[in-house]
Amino acid sequence: MGVLYDYDEDVVLIRQAEKPGDPTKITVNCPDKTGLGCDLCRIILQFGLSISRGDVSTDGKWCYILFWVVGKPNTRWSLLHMRLLEVCPSCSSASGIIFYKPEFQQQPKPPDVFLLKFWCYHDRKGLLHDVTEVLCELELTIKRVKISTAPDGRVMGLFFVTDTRNELNTKKRQEDTINHLEAVLGDAMMSIEIELAGPEVTACSQGSSFLPPAITEEIFSLELLNERSNGSAVSNSLSVTMDNSLSPSHTLVQIICLDHKGLIYDIMRTLKDYNIQTSYGRFFANAKGMCEADLLVMQVDGKKIVDPNKQNALSSRLRMELLRPLRVAVRSRGPDTELLVANPVELSGRGRPLVFYDITLALKILNIQIFSVEIGRHMIRDREWEVYRILLDEGDGFCLSRNKIEEGVRKKLMGWE
Repeated sequence: MGVLYDYDEDVVLIRQAEKPGDPTKITVNCPDKTGLGCDLCRIILQFGLSISRGDVSTDGKWCYILFWVVGKPNTRWSLLHMRLLEVCPSCSSASGIIFYKPEFQQQPKPPDVFLLKFWCYHDRKGLLHDVTEVLCELELTIKRVKISTAPDGRVMGLFFVTDTRNELNTKKRQEDTINHLEAVLGDAMMSIEIELAGPEVTACSQGSSFLPPAITEEIFSLELLNERSNGSAVSNSLSVTMDNSLSPSHTLVQIICLDHKGLIYDIMRTLKDYNIQTSYGRFFANAKGMCEADLLVMQVDGKKIVDPNKQNALSSRLRMELLRPLRVAVRSRGPDTELLVANPVELSGRGRPLVFYDITLALKILNIQIFSVEIGRHMIRDREWEVYRILLDEGDGFCLSRNKIEEGVRKKLMGWE
Protein backbone atom coordinates (compact mmCIF):
# COMPACT_ATOMS: atom_id res chain seq x y z
CA MET A 1 0.00 0.00 0.00
CA GLY A 2 2.82 2.38 0.83
CA VAL A 3 2.41 6.06 1.42
CA LEU A 4 -0.98 7.43 0.46
CA TYR A 5 -0.65 11.00 1.65
CA ASP A 6 2.47 12.84 2.74
CA TYR A 7 1.79 16.56 2.70
CA ASP A 8 4.26 19.38 2.18
CA GLU A 9 2.88 21.24 5.17
CA ASP A 10 4.67 20.47 8.43
CA VAL A 11 1.59 21.14 10.54
CA VAL A 12 -0.40 17.98 9.76
CA LEU A 13 1.04 14.86 8.14
CA ILE A 14 -0.93 11.70 7.38
CA ARG A 15 0.92 8.54 6.47
CA GLN A 16 -1.03 5.43 5.60
CA ALA A 17 0.01 2.01 6.89
CA GLU A 18 2.65 0.04 5.05
CA LYS A 19 0.43 -3.05 4.98
CA PRO A 20 -3.28 -3.81 5.46
CA GLY A 21 -4.38 -4.02 9.07
CA ASP A 22 -1.72 -1.65 10.39
CA PRO A 23 -2.73 1.75 11.76
CA THR A 24 -2.40 5.03 9.89
CA LYS A 25 -0.06 7.56 11.51
CA ILE A 26 -1.18 11.18 11.99
CA THR A 27 1.40 13.78 13.04
CA VAL A 28 0.46 17.28 14.25
CA ASN A 29 3.23 19.83 14.83
CA CYS A 30 1.95 23.32 15.61
CA PRO A 31 1.55 26.05 18.24
CA ASP A 32 -0.30 24.85 21.31
CA LYS A 33 -3.64 25.95 22.70
CA THR A 34 -5.79 24.69 25.55
CA GLY A 35 -8.12 22.01 24.27
CA LEU A 36 -6.26 21.31 21.02
CA GLY A 37 -6.04 17.58 21.82
CA CYS A 38 -9.80 17.48 22.40
CA ASP A 39 -10.50 19.24 19.10
CA LEU A 40 -8.24 16.87 17.15
CA CYS A 41 -9.76 13.78 18.80
CA ARG A 42 -13.29 15.00 18.05
CA ILE A 43 -12.47 15.33 14.35
CA ILE A 44 -10.85 11.89 14.25
CA LEU A 45 -13.98 10.45 15.89
CA GLN A 46 -16.18 12.35 13.42
CA PHE A 47 -14.44 10.49 10.59
CA GLY A 48 -15.25 7.14 12.18
CA LEU A 49 -11.68 6.39 13.24
CA SER A 50 -10.39 4.99 16.54
CA ILE A 51 -7.11 5.97 18.17
CA SER A 52 -5.14 2.84 19.01
CA ARG A 53 -2.09 4.69 20.30
CA GLY A 54 -1.07 8.27 20.95
CA ASP A 55 1.82 10.46 22.13
CA VAL A 56 1.41 14.11 23.10
CA SER A 57 4.09 16.55 24.22
CA THR A 58 4.14 20.34 24.60
CA ASP A 59 6.12 23.06 26.33
CA GLY A 60 3.02 25.23 26.58
CA LYS A 61 3.83 27.12 23.41
CA TRP A 62 4.47 24.42 20.81
CA CYS A 63 3.11 20.89 20.66
CA TYR A 64 3.97 17.66 18.89
CA ILE A 65 1.24 15.04 18.65
CA LEU A 66 1.24 11.54 17.19
CA PHE A 67 -1.91 9.47 16.71
CA TRP A 68 -2.09 5.95 15.31
CA VAL A 69 -5.63 5.41 14.05
CA VAL A 70 -7.64 2.49 12.66
CA GLY A 71 -11.07 2.42 11.07
CA LYS A 72 -12.88 2.68 7.80
CA PRO A 73 -11.00 1.66 4.63
CA ASN A 74 -12.79 4.36 2.63
CA THR A 75 -11.66 7.23 4.86
CA ARG A 76 -11.25 10.49 2.94
CA TRP A 77 -7.74 11.26 4.13
CA SER A 78 -7.35 14.52 2.23
CA LEU A 79 -10.53 15.85 3.81
CA LEU A 80 -9.43 14.67 7.25
CA HIS A 81 -6.14 16.50 6.75
CA MET A 82 -8.03 19.68 5.89
CA ARG A 83 -10.30 19.47 8.95
CA LEU A 84 -7.39 18.78 11.32
CA LEU A 85 -5.46 21.70 9.87
CA GLU A 86 -8.41 24.02 10.46
CA VAL A 87 -8.34 23.59 14.26
CA CYS A 88 -4.58 24.07 14.58
CA PRO A 89 -3.51 27.58 15.64
CA SER A 90 -2.15 29.54 12.70
CA CYS A 91 1.48 30.46 12.27
CA SER A 92 3.54 32.27 9.63
CA SER A 93 7.04 31.72 8.35
CA ALA A 94 9.70 34.36 8.04
CA SER A 95 13.40 33.77 7.43
CA GLY A 96 12.97 30.13 8.28
CA ILE A 97 11.50 30.84 11.72
CA ILE A 98 7.86 30.07 12.49
CA PHE A 99 6.02 32.47 14.78
CA TYR A 100 2.73 31.81 16.51
CA LYS A 101 0.34 34.72 16.03
CA PRO A 102 -2.40 34.51 18.65
CA GLU A 103 -3.84 37.88 17.66
CA PHE A 104 -5.16 36.25 14.51
CA GLN A 105 -6.96 33.51 16.45
CA GLN A 106 -10.42 35.05 16.24
CA GLN A 107 -13.51 33.22 17.42
CA PRO A 108 -15.54 32.20 14.36
CA LYS A 109 -19.13 33.33 14.20
CA PRO A 110 -21.74 30.63 14.81
CA PRO A 111 -22.63 28.79 11.58
CA ASP A 112 -25.97 29.37 9.91
CA VAL A 113 -28.65 26.80 10.68
CA PHE A 114 -30.62 25.39 7.75
CA LEU A 115 -33.92 23.52 7.78
CA LEU A 116 -33.99 20.42 5.59
CA LYS A 117 -37.57 19.19 5.27
CA PHE A 118 -38.71 16.08 3.44
CA TRP A 119 -41.90 14.07 3.01
CA CYS A 120 -42.05 10.38 2.14
CA TYR A 121 -45.05 8.35 1.01
CA HIS A 122 -44.24 5.60 3.47
CA ASP A 123 -41.70 4.51 6.05
CA ARG A 124 -39.29 1.61 5.82
CA LYS A 125 -36.75 0.04 8.15
CA GLY A 126 -33.46 1.91 8.04
CA LEU A 127 -34.81 4.95 6.19
CA LEU A 128 -33.78 7.42 8.88
CA HIS A 129 -30.29 5.94 9.13
CA ASP A 130 -29.83 6.12 5.36
CA VAL A 131 -30.73 9.84 5.43
CA THR A 132 -28.40 10.41 8.39
CA GLU A 133 -25.56 8.62 6.61
CA VAL A 134 -25.94 10.85 3.55
CA LEU A 135 -25.88 14.00 5.66
CA CYS A 136 -22.76 12.84 7.50
CA GLU A 137 -21.01 12.05 4.21
CA LEU A 138 -21.89 15.54 2.97
CA GLU A 139 -20.44 17.08 6.18
CA LEU A 140 -23.79 18.42 7.29
CA THR A 141 -23.93 18.43 11.08
CA ILE A 142 -27.32 17.50 12.54
CA LYS A 143 -28.22 19.93 15.33
CA ARG A 144 -31.83 18.92 15.84
CA VAL A 145 -34.30 16.45 14.34
CA LYS A 146 -38.05 16.03 14.42
CA ILE A 147 -39.48 12.96 12.72
CA SER A 148 -43.16 12.08 12.74
CA THR A 149 -45.37 9.51 11.04
CA ALA A 150 -48.87 10.56 9.92
CA PRO A 151 -51.91 8.26 10.40
CA ASP A 152 -51.85 7.48 6.66
CA GLY A 153 -48.23 6.24 6.94
CA ARG A 154 -46.52 9.25 5.41
CA VAL A 155 -43.30 10.38 7.08
CA MET A 156 -42.19 13.97 7.64
CA GLY A 157 -38.61 14.75 8.58
CA LEU A 158 -37.27 18.08 9.82
CA PHE A 159 -33.48 18.22 10.06
CA PHE A 160 -31.85 21.36 11.42
CA VAL A 161 -28.27 21.24 10.14
CA THR A 162 -25.13 23.31 9.83
CA ASP A 163 -22.67 23.01 6.97
CA THR A 164 -19.01 22.35 7.76
CA ARG A 165 -18.17 23.72 4.31
CA ASN A 166 -20.33 26.86 4.76
CA GLU A 167 -21.80 26.40 1.29
CA LEU A 168 -25.39 25.33 1.95
CA ASN A 169 -26.60 28.84 1.10
CA THR A 170 -25.55 28.22 -2.53
CA LYS A 171 -27.84 26.70 -5.13
CA LYS A 172 -25.20 24.19 -6.20
CA ARG A 173 -24.68 22.82 -2.69
CA GLN A 174 -28.43 22.56 -2.09
CA GLU A 175 -29.00 20.74 -5.38
CA ASP A 176 -26.16 18.34 -4.63
CA THR A 177 -27.63 17.59 -1.20
CA ILE A 178 -31.12 17.04 -2.64
CA ASN A 179 -29.74 14.74 -5.36
CA HIS A 180 -27.97 12.57 -2.78
CA LEU A 181 -31.12 12.34 -0.67
CA GLU A 182 -33.29 11.52 -3.69
CA ALA A 183 -30.94 8.65 -4.52
CA VAL A 184 -31.30 7.11 -1.06
CA LEU A 185 -35.04 7.78 -0.57
CA GLY A 186 -35.97 6.44 -4.00
CA ASP A 187 -39.65 6.04 -4.86
CA ALA A 188 -40.70 6.79 -1.29
CA MET A 189 -39.76 10.46 -1.66
CA MET A 190 -42.52 13.05 -2.08
CA SER A 191 -40.62 16.34 -1.67
CA ILE A 192 -37.41 17.84 -0.27
CA GLU A 193 -36.82 21.48 0.65
CA ILE A 194 -33.82 23.33 2.11
CA GLU A 195 -34.04 26.82 3.55
CA LEU A 196 -32.21 29.06 5.98
CA ALA A 197 -33.81 28.65 9.40
CA GLY A 198 -34.61 32.01 10.93
CA PRO A 199 -34.50 32.55 14.71
CA GLU A 200 -38.26 32.08 15.01
CA VAL A 201 -38.15 28.74 13.16
CA THR A 202 -35.20 27.51 15.22
CA ALA A 203 -36.92 28.53 18.46
CA CYS A 204 -40.12 26.72 17.52
CA SER A 205 -38.16 23.57 16.67
CA GLN A 206 -36.61 23.26 20.11
CA GLY A 207 -39.78 22.13 21.82
CA SER A 208 -40.10 22.01 25.57
CA SER A 209 -36.96 22.30 27.69
CA PHE A 210 -38.74 20.27 30.38
CA LEU A 211 -37.83 16.65 30.94
CA PRO A 212 -39.99 14.49 33.21
CA PRO A 213 -38.27 13.76 36.56
CA ALA A 214 -38.42 10.03 35.81
CA ILE A 215 -36.14 10.58 32.81
CA THR A 216 -33.59 12.67 34.67
CA GLU A 217 -33.46 10.14 37.48
CA GLU A 218 -33.17 7.23 35.06
CA ILE A 219 -30.37 8.39 32.79
CA PHE A 220 -28.78 11.49 34.33
CA SER A 221 -27.74 10.08 37.70
CA LEU A 222 -24.13 11.15 38.30
CA GLU A 223 -23.44 8.44 40.90
CA LEU A 224 -21.05 5.75 39.76
CA LEU A 225 -22.61 3.11 41.97
CA ASN A 226 -25.75 2.07 40.18
CA GLU A 227 -27.37 -1.10 38.99
CA ARG A 228 -25.17 -1.25 35.89
CA SER A 229 -21.77 -0.27 37.25
CA ASN A 230 -21.78 -1.55 40.83
CA GLY A 231 -19.53 -4.60 40.92
CA SER A 232 -19.59 -4.98 37.15
CA ALA A 233 -16.58 -6.02 35.09
CA VAL A 234 -16.52 -2.58 33.48
CA SER A 235 -16.27 -0.66 36.77
CA ASN A 236 -13.83 -3.16 38.28
CA SER A 237 -11.47 -2.65 35.33
CA LEU A 238 -11.50 1.16 35.69
CA SER A 239 -8.71 2.88 37.60
CA VAL A 240 -7.88 6.60 37.86
CA THR A 241 -4.95 7.58 40.09
CA MET A 242 -3.03 10.84 40.67
CA ASP A 243 0.55 11.25 41.89
CA ASN A 244 2.43 14.45 42.68
CA SER A 245 5.68 12.83 43.80
CA LEU A 246 7.19 12.02 40.41
CA SER A 247 7.46 15.53 38.93
CA PRO A 248 8.31 18.89 40.50
CA SER A 249 5.87 20.75 38.24
CA HIS A 250 3.24 18.28 37.04
CA THR A 251 0.62 15.92 38.39
CA LEU A 252 0.74 12.41 36.96
CA VAL A 253 -2.69 11.05 36.03
CA GLN A 254 -2.78 7.34 35.27
CA ILE A 255 -5.84 5.72 33.73
CA ILE A 256 -6.56 2.06 33.06
CA CYS A 257 -9.97 1.18 31.64
CA LEU A 258 -11.92 -0.82 29.11
CA ASP A 259 -11.46 0.65 25.65
CA HIS A 260 -14.44 2.17 23.84
CA LYS A 261 -15.15 4.34 20.81
CA GLY A 262 -13.97 7.89 21.47
CA LEU A 263 -12.11 7.03 24.68
CA ILE A 264 -9.26 9.49 24.13
CA TYR A 265 -11.79 12.15 23.16
CA ASP A 266 -13.63 11.56 26.45
CA ILE A 267 -10.40 12.03 28.42
CA MET A 268 -9.39 15.14 26.50
CA ARG A 269 -12.80 16.84 26.63
CA THR A 270 -12.95 16.30 30.39
CA LEU A 271 -9.52 17.87 30.86
CA LYS A 272 -10.50 20.74 28.55
CA ASP A 273 -13.70 21.42 30.49
CA TYR A 274 -11.67 21.51 33.73
CA ASN A 275 -9.13 23.85 32.09
CA ILE A 276 -6.35 21.33 32.71
CA GLN A 277 -3.32 21.48 30.41
CA THR A 278 -1.57 18.30 29.28
CA SER A 279 2.20 18.68 28.91
CA TYR A 280 2.84 15.04 28.09
CA GLY A 281 0.58 12.13 27.38
CA ARG A 282 0.83 8.56 26.19
CA PHE A 283 -2.11 6.30 25.29
CA PHE A 284 -2.15 2.68 24.29
CA ALA A 285 -4.98 0.21 23.58
CA ASN A 286 -3.97 -3.45 23.79
CA ALA A 287 -5.37 -6.49 22.04
CA LYS A 288 -7.39 -7.47 25.13
CA GLY A 289 -9.58 -4.38 24.80
CA MET A 290 -7.97 -2.39 27.62
CA CYS A 291 -6.51 1.12 27.35
CA GLU A 292 -3.75 2.65 29.45
CA ALA A 293 -3.04 6.38 29.62
CA ASP A 294 -0.26 8.29 31.42
CA LEU A 295 -0.68 12.07 31.53
CA LEU A 296 1.49 14.80 33.01
CA VAL A 297 -0.87 17.70 33.62
CA MET A 298 -1.00 21.09 35.30
CA GLN A 299 -3.58 23.73 36.10
CA VAL A 300 -3.98 26.80 33.92
CA ASP A 301 -1.83 28.74 36.41
CA GLY A 302 1.08 26.38 35.70
CA LYS A 303 0.88 24.60 39.06
CA LYS A 304 0.29 20.99 40.04
CA ILE A 305 -3.10 19.81 41.26
CA VAL A 306 -2.42 19.63 45.00
CA ASP A 307 -5.83 20.55 46.43
CA PRO A 308 -7.47 17.24 47.50
CA ASN A 309 -10.92 18.58 46.60
CA LYS A 310 -9.79 19.43 43.06
CA GLN A 311 -8.10 16.05 42.72
CA ASN A 312 -11.23 14.23 43.86
CA ALA A 313 -13.47 16.30 41.57
CA LEU A 314 -11.31 15.63 38.49
CA SER A 315 -10.83 11.96 39.35
CA SER A 316 -14.57 11.44 39.90
CA ARG A 317 -15.46 13.19 36.65
CA LEU A 318 -12.93 11.13 34.68
CA ARG A 319 -14.28 7.92 36.20
CA MET A 320 -17.84 8.88 35.36
CA GLU A 321 -17.06 9.95 31.79
CA LEU A 322 -15.06 6.78 31.08
CA LEU A 323 -17.57 4.46 32.70
CA ARG A 324 -20.69 6.12 31.23
CA PRO A 325 -19.74 8.50 28.39
CA LEU A 326 -23.29 8.11 27.08
CA ARG A 327 -26.50 7.29 28.93
CA VAL A 328 -28.86 4.78 27.34
CA ALA A 329 -32.25 3.66 28.60
CA VAL A 330 -35.41 2.10 27.19
CA ARG A 331 -38.61 3.01 29.01
CA SER A 332 -42.38 3.23 28.66
CA ARG A 333 -43.90 6.40 27.27
CA GLY A 334 -47.57 5.81 27.81
CA PRO A 335 -48.44 2.64 25.89
CA ASP A 336 -45.35 2.96 23.69
CA THR A 337 -41.62 2.19 24.00
CA GLU A 338 -39.14 5.05 24.04
CA LEU A 339 -35.38 4.88 23.57
CA LEU A 340 -33.46 7.57 25.45
CA VAL A 341 -29.83 8.46 24.76
CA ALA A 342 -27.96 11.37 26.31
CA ASN A 343 -24.42 12.66 26.15
CA PRO A 344 -22.79 15.67 27.85
CA VAL A 345 -22.04 18.73 25.74
CA GLU A 346 -18.59 20.31 25.94
CA LEU A 347 -18.41 23.73 27.58
CA SER A 348 -17.51 25.00 24.10
CA GLY A 349 -21.02 23.97 22.99
CA ARG A 350 -19.96 21.05 20.81
CA GLY A 351 -21.71 17.72 21.10
CA ARG A 352 -20.31 14.23 20.65
CA PRO A 353 -19.93 13.27 16.96
CA LEU A 354 -21.95 10.54 15.22
CA VAL A 355 -24.29 9.74 18.13
CA PHE A 356 -27.46 9.91 16.02
CA TYR A 357 -25.71 8.01 13.23
CA ASP A 358 -24.85 5.15 15.59
CA ILE A 359 -28.33 5.10 17.16
CA THR A 360 -30.10 4.81 13.81
CA LEU A 361 -27.58 2.22 12.60
CA ALA A 362 -28.14 0.10 15.71
CA LEU A 363 -31.92 0.22 15.26
CA LYS A 364 -31.54 -0.66 11.58
CA ILE A 365 -29.44 -3.69 12.51
CA LEU A 366 -32.04 -4.67 15.12
CA ASN A 367 -34.71 -4.35 12.41
CA ILE A 368 -36.67 -1.75 14.39
CA GLN A 369 -38.52 1.12 12.74
CA ILE A 370 -38.62 4.61 14.23
CA PHE A 371 -41.98 6.32 14.73
CA SER A 372 -40.77 9.73 15.92
CA VAL A 373 -37.59 11.50 17.05
CA GLU A 374 -36.91 14.54 19.20
CA ILE A 375 -33.40 15.88 19.78
CA GLY A 376 -32.79 18.77 22.15
CA ARG A 377 -30.38 20.20 24.68
CA HIS A 378 -31.23 20.45 28.36
CA MET A 379 -29.51 21.84 31.44
CA ILE A 380 -29.41 19.09 34.07
CA ARG A 381 -27.55 19.62 37.33
CA ASP A 382 -25.52 22.54 35.97
CA ARG A 383 -24.45 20.65 32.85
CA GLU A 384 -25.78 20.78 29.33
CA TRP A 385 -26.85 17.48 27.80
CA GLU A 386 -27.86 16.47 24.31
CA VAL A 387 -30.91 14.25 24.66
CA TYR A 388 -32.32 11.91 22.00
CA ARG A 389 -35.92 10.75 22.56
CA ILE A 390 -36.86 8.10 20.01
CA LEU A 391 -40.31 6.55 19.93
CA LEU A 392 -40.11 3.05 18.47
CA ASP A 393 -42.62 1.61 16.03
CA GLU A 394 -43.99 -1.51 17.71
CA GLY A 395 -45.72 -2.89 14.64
CA ASP A 396 -46.02 -6.46 13.47
CA GLY A 397 -42.93 -8.51 14.16
CA PHE A 398 -41.72 -6.35 17.06
CA CYS A 399 -40.49 -8.98 19.51
CA LEU A 400 -37.22 -7.75 21.02
CA SER A 401 -37.08 -7.17 24.75
CA ARG A 402 -36.19 -3.73 26.06
CA ASN A 403 -32.95 -5.09 27.50
CA LYS A 404 -31.95 -6.38 24.05
CA ILE A 405 -32.68 -3.00 22.46
CA GLU A 406 -30.72 -1.13 25.09
CA GLU A 407 -27.81 -3.56 24.81
CA GLY A 408 -27.71 -3.31 21.01
CA VAL A 409 -27.73 0.49 21.00
CA ARG A 410 -25.17 0.75 23.80
CA LYS A 411 -22.75 -1.64 22.10
CA LYS A 412 -22.95 0.29 18.84
CA LEU A 413 -22.35 3.62 20.58
CA MET A 414 -19.40 2.23 22.54
CA GLY A 415 -17.89 0.38 19.59
CA TRP A 416 -18.27 -3.01 21.25
CA GLU A 417 -19.77 -4.85 18.28
